[in-house]
Amino acid sequence: MRNIIVLILLTIASVAYAQNDRDYIRSGNRLYRNKSFDKAEVEYRKAVSANAENPQAVYNLGCSMMMQQKDSVAIQHFERASKLETNKLRRAKSNHNIGVIFQNHKMYDKAIEAYKQALRDNPNDDETRYNLALCKKLMKNNPDNNKQNKNNQDKDKNQDKNKDENKDNNKDKDNNKDKKDKQNPPPQEQMSKDNAEQLLNAAMQNEKETQQRLQKAMQQPRKNRSQKNW
Repeated sequence: MRNIIVLILLTIASVAYAQNDRDYIRSGNRLYRNKSFDKAEVEYRKAVSANAENPQAVYNLGCSMMMQQKDSVAIQHFERASKLETNKLRRAKSNHNIGVIFQNHKMYDKAIEAYKQALRDNPNDDETRYNLALCKKLMKNNPDNNKQNKNNQDKDKNQDKNKDENKDNNKDKDNNKDKKDKQNPPPQEQMSKDNAEQLLNAAMQNEKETQQRLQKAMQQPRKNRSQKNW
């Protein structure tokens, strides 16, 4: 008897748990229709907290984020809803909205992939098909848009790389400068050395001339000191 009572209590608790997230969704939907998207977001978050595996709660949370222009977070919720959703038509809506966000940001290549995925689940969606054709046309007419998005990422990487290269180049320049200064001293030092050599040569020349005069004097005959000069 006790086992039956416990089983009944668990069943009631699970039903209340399931109803709880649906109640939050209904409350969020009312706020969403009134364009209170921030308040709707709060209710949808409560629904997700109550049941993280409810794809409708996750999808609606993505819609409230999208309406508040929180696009990157909205994409994450739509991708999550797409994985949780077993109904193809509802799953197609998540991928359609992902395509719309990428299209608004002129990321046509990613928008095209999202629209293609949506059409796989719902081939009869004319709006998705139209958006797909439009993105293909825009991408063909403006091929630089997608390149620019990639270039912006590459630019950030190249800036960091250039900073490191500039540091290395400046370091090499400083090393080369020090080496060059050692090999080629400043002109003032060269002039001082030249002057010293000139002074030394002059001193040596004077000493040589002095020695020659002394030798010449010693070679001459000496006069007799007793001889008188008349």
